[in-house]
This record gives sequence, C-alpha cells and structure tokens, in this order.
Amino acid sequence: MRRLRLAMVGGGRGAFIGGVHRMAARLDDRFTLVAGALSADPEKARASGADLGLHPERAYADYAAMIAGERARADGAEVVSIVTPNHAHHAPAKASLEAGLHVICDKPLALTVEEAEDLADVARRTGRVFVLTHNYSGYPMVRQARAMVAAGEIGPVRVVQVEYPQDWLSAPLEATGQKQAEWRVDPSRAGMGGSLGDLGTHAHQILEYVTGLRVEAVLADAQSFVTGRRVDDNAHLLLRLSGGARGMMWTSQVAPGNDNALRLRVYGERGGLEWAQEHPNQLRHAPLGEAPRMLARGVGALSPAAAHATRIPSGHPEGYLEAFAILYRDAAERILALEEGREPDPLCTTTPTVADGLRGMRFVRAAVISSRAGGVWKALDVPT
Repeated sequence: MRRLRLAMVGGGRGAFIGGVHRMAARLDDRFTLVAGALSADPEKARASGADLGLHPERAYADYAAMIAGERARADGAEVVSIVTPNHAHHAPAKASLEAGLHVICDKPLALTVEEAEDLADVARRTGRVFVLTHNYSGYPMVRQARAMVAAGEIGPVRVVQVEYPQDWLSAPLEATGQKQAEWRVDPSRAGMGGSLGDLGTHAHQILEYVTGLRVEAVLADAQSFVTGRRVDDNAHLLLRLSGGARGMMWTSQVAPGNDNALRLRVYGERGGLEWAQEHPNQLRHAPLGEAPRMLARGVGALSPAAAHATRIPSGHPEGYLEAFAILYRDAAERILALEEGREPDPLCTTTPTVADGLRGMRFVRAAVISSRAGGVWKALDVPT
C-alpha cells in the first residue's frame, strides 16, 4: 500500500509528543512526513523542519500557510497531524478538514465544548477521516477486553472503576518554567480541567471503549492541592452509565509513587476484567466462581481484535509507542478505504473519533461544573 503524505502542526524542537507521533506514523511505513508548521515561532519552525529533513519550502511559519502551500502542490499533504497544546487544536483541525485533508489530532479534542461541537459538525460535513489519539485504545489487551465484553463473556456490566494517578505535579513545577507543566495548568491553554482534562479524558475514553457504555452523568469533587494552581490537580467522581451500570473515577497529578498508573476494572454479572497501563501485556480475567486467570498478549487464542494490534511474538513486550502506531495504521486504512471507495478492514474501525472527543469534552465540562456546585449530579448532554 502506498504511503500517505503527512503534515504536522506543532511538535518542533523540545516537544515530547511530536516525536511520539512521528515515530508512530513511521512504525508501519504507512506515512511520509512531507511538511510541517512545527512551532508558533517561525524561526523555530524552520529550524525544526531542517532537523527533520523537510525541504525548506515545506517548513512553514504557520498552519494557514502550510495548508495553502500544500493544497497548491500536486504532491501536497493528504493528512494533517495536530500535536499542539489544547487551545491550538480547533483552528488548524477545522482549516484542514475544510481544505479536504484528513486529521489525526492529539487529545483532548479542543479547549471548549463549543469548539468540539464545531469540529464534530465540520467533520460530518466534509466527510474526512478524523482520528483522536487516545493511544491506550491501541493496546492489544485493551482491545481484547473490549471484545470479551462485547461477546458477553463477563455478562452485563454492573460496575466500572477507572483511575489515572500521576505524581509529576505534586510540587509547583510550572513555577520553574517547565514547558509541559506550564501550559497544562493554564486554563487559557489547557481548558477547564487540569487532571480532569489531561487524565480524565483518557480514563473516560477507555471506560467507554472497553464497556461499550456511555457516561451519562457525573458527580465530582475536584480540587487544586498546589497553592495558586488554577485548574484541578486531583478529582474523585461517581459515574452513572447507560444501561444502569455505575462507576467510579479518580484522576490525580499529585499522587507520589505513581508515574502513569492508568488502571481499569470492569465487573459484570458473570466475571471481571482488570488492565493496568504500566503492565499492558496482561489482562486479568476473573470468571465468577472460578480461579482468576491472566491472559497475555500473543499467548493463546485471543480475539481477532487483539491479534490485529499485536506485532511481535509473546515474551517481547509491546507498549506505548506501538499502541500509538496502531492508531496511525488504522487511520491509514480508513483513509485509503475512503479514497478507494471500499469498506475498511473492520478491525481498523474502532479508533477514537471526533464524536468520542466531543463526549470527552462534555464529560470534563460536567465534572468541573459539578464540583464547583459542591458535588451535584450533572448530565453530560445538557449544557451546564
């Protein structure tokens, strides 16, 4: 299959997530980076383009110039990857879609619910592929859990617990000028939610992805433990889910001893499942009345969905970069299928979309408003 021509917004010198996206795009040899507007600083953008071997004419000063320049070329970019802070997602994503380009965007979808709703409308109107990189949905054993729930192997879901604690913002790191901390605690760049936006959107997405249920209402207690911080750095939530299931969520950036400790537990009428991001190649399955068993990536008769997301034999761990790359590989298949007028491989159609991103933004809004009101139930689909 031919490589798709990829352009990138953001991700220049000093940007962690840009490098992750570029590695993910290359891993399955489905994309070639041909252009970029890699920084809001024009000089840094040009220097970053040179670092990556881009032709000087295609290392643009801003996303608008990049879109215009690439549209004018017969060999112009077909897909735009957006790897900027949250406040700079909406404008380049909308402009790319309206220019006929497909979009792969880092999470969360936008700065506000209104921006997210606008992107969802534009994506529907243009018919372009829009993939949101909630990368944890690319792990083989997450897809195995999703397949098991869908097949009824644990029965109807009753209870879900999801947590995502970190410790890196336990002290006021933003006061030191650390780039990643600075924008994540600035509501003008991060949005309403701190830990809720950065970590809660991941937790919300993986809960819905695995269970197939939807979070309908939340009751939240969020706080900022670090003095002067303007967004939450810790939150506890109760969740009401579709079908009558109930859930709990904890997000924190001030929990010493935790790096990226995303963990999901799903309990059904006939069994339970447990998956942890820091041990991603295992899935604990506990059938009711039987001894729990540990399912492992690449071992035994796992689902086609898990096999699709598995590259190498058992005993060789796969992780963060490979999960990211699965989303890029699935995006490539969806884009090529659309352009070729055929149905995509069904195993490639579960990548997070703009609709998932919109639900995530509504979740953050409802949680923040719930907490500010003293901890009251708030429905996600009702403006608050």
